[in-house]
Amino acid sequence: MAPLNTGAAVDSAAPSMLERVQDFVSEHKKAIIIATAAAVVASAGVAYYASTSASASTSGKTDDEASKLKKKKTGSRGAKKSSKDKKGSTDGPILEERKPKTDGSATTRAKIAATFKTKGNAAYQARDFTNAAELYTRAIQVSPREPVFYSNRAACYINMTPPKYQEVVDDCDSALKLDPKYLKALNRRAMAFEGLEKWEEALRDFTAATIIDRFQNQSTANSVERVLKSLSAQKAKEIIEKREPRLPSYTFISAYFAAFRPRALPTLPENPSQGDQTLLLALQALEASDYAHSLTLVNEAIEQGVSWDAGRAEALNLRGTFKFLTGEISAAKADLEESVRLVPGFTQSLVKIASVHMEQGDPQKAFKCFDEAVESNSKDPDIYYHRGQVLFIMNEYADAATNYTTSSELDDTFVFSQIQLAVAQYKMGDLAKSMATFRRTLRTFPNRSEPSNYYGELLLDQGRFEEAVEKFDKAIELEKAKSPPNVLSLVNKGLALYQWKQDIGAAERCCHEALRIDPECEAAVATLAQLSLQQAKIPEAVKMFERQSELARSEPELVNALTYQYATAAQVQFLHDYPDMAAQLNQIATRA
Repeated sequence: MAPLNTGAAVDSAAPSMLERVQDFVSEHKKAIIIATAAAVVASAGVAYYASTSASASTSGKTDDEASKLKKKKTGSRGAKKSSKDKKGSTDGPILEERKPKTDGSATTRAKIAATFKTKGNAAYQARDFTNAAELYTRAIQVSPREPVFYSNRAACYINMTPPKYQEVVDDCDSALKLDPKYLKALNRRAMAFEGLEKWEEALRDFTAATIIDRFQNQSTANSVERVLKSLSAQKAKEIIEKREPRLPSYTFISAYFAAFRPRALPTLPENPSQGDQTLLLALQALEASDYAHSLTLVNEAIEQGVSWDAGRAEALNLRGTFKFLTGEISAAKADLEESVRLVPGFTQSLVKIASVHMEQGDPQKAFKCFDEAVESNSKDPDIYYHRGQVLFIMNEYADAATNYTTSSELDDTFVFSQIQLAVAQYKMGDLAKSMATFRRTLRTFPNRSEPSNYYGELLLDQGRFEEAVEKFDKAIELEKAKSPPNVLSLVNKGLALYQWKQDIGAAERCCHEALRIDPECEAAVATLAQLSLQQAKIPEAVKMFERQSELARSEPELVNALTYQYATAAQVQFLHDYPDMAAQLNQIATRA
């Protein structure tokens, strides 16, 4: 999950940047399905295009017999069932009844081969897969240029115990050399690749079968989703294990630290150590938003040794925060817990430990941390703000609003408590109160960009596009006074212009400007990727998804980005393998 302590500036406001990108995808689902196999991202449970797989109701039947059964809609099964394979299928793939191509000189061989095939079909229906495979082998020996013989033999191999996956691949290779658009051979090879855990190859074949079948068969959408899930999870784990920790974008980090009220710098001991002085420099760099320098300095301070407990607790709090931001969750927790051990009741560390528990999916422990923090200092407004954030993402909007209100009552100079109160009211369906809270916040904080930006988001959610763009422009103008500025309002404006005027060019220019300012802005990259999909610019989308994968902070974020990346790359491969279908595919996408 995304970090909790981002204030309204990353993903806690509603509708948030993430939600709006998801809405964009959802609204244009058909075009995106056609363009890349990717649909809505929500909870990483992605719906993808369909492909053709084994039909339980026609297992063991010839194509002619299966067709008759489908027309009658009997739904009858074959007389016997094989044991379930690991994917849950209870019946084998359908056999085909194609007439061999013959000329005068080949008629006799074709008749002999057809006889072997007929006997093979009978053995297959009797679940005698070994004998059926031998009969199809004899058909191949007589007539080696008939793809159906290879495909049917592959059907036998895939139903054996254990399945002979490599033999399935080899036979389907032979069938597809003879007929590159042979749907059942593509699907059987995909199933075999999946059995061999060759996820990219399986995805390639499922994708090709789906598109060739003109997206008409929804039954194997689960197969595509399953393969994508396995592939993305495996790759994400490998990447996380190998890559060096890195800070996320400036926009992301600044939003995180902005969600905590500023605190006075600590007073150094009378005779400060080198580590004490380095810690002070680290905190000063943090105040100046020089995050990379602050990280380097706090690491040095701890290595050099901080001489007093409160200072060491402060150093561990900062280092733990940076570890949290780089996705080193367990290490972050260790630093933050040591910080609290040194200074019991260190409320900011307790609040951040709560964030770690939420990242690990344990809200009960998170709330215990908040309770401990309140017990230590019930007047700390940050506790209530961040507890409100946790309640907000749990959809407990009324309780979240109560906490935001308490936070503002303790300190009414913190803009995010008031923005989030307005957002919670909006989520509860109290539009009038929400808009009134936003307007009051705009008057109270005339020089802050955040109220204009997030008020614009609510206007955008209501379809009030012109007013939303005006608010985003106001936020952009206010951000120009900062160096560097926060670029989320630029991305918001791009999405608004697209939704309002279908102006993809303007939307792309906004996102590119955001990336010029902050080259690692995840929201801009994600939006550009989706805009590329909308235009069927598949290679450009692939590049953006690859970049999104590079920027992903946590494993779930990486899995999500990789899912899009591999789904899109599979279509690029399809267009390479079947260039004759490119124009047709683009026409379908254009009509979507």
